[in-house]
Amino acid sequence: MSTSAKSDARFQRAFVPTTALAKHVDFDDITMRVTFSDGRVLSVPLSWFPLLRDATPNQRANYEIGGGGVSLHWPDIDEDLSIAGLMAGVDRNAG
Repeated sequence: MSTSAKSDARFQRAFVPTTALAKHVDFDDITMRVTFSDGRVLSVPLSWFPLLRDATPNQRANYEIGGGGVSLHWPDIDEDLSIAGLMAGVDRNAG
């Protein structure tokens, strides 16, 4: 018994991302948004990151994506964030 392309289509799954890789970062006055290579966007409050909150817009805009998308670095303020940590959530009461 053969299967047709039409019957196989019903067994195709939707895209399921396996890795979150950062592609772009942008900010407004209260939020940092990280856009991932698969199209997802993660928004987090700037209040969770005092160095970024207190940075100038130019300092925030000067970021580097490291490891192919697994980390973020702001050289002007020496701030480093991991994508895994952002995805897991941040304990803003820690530290």
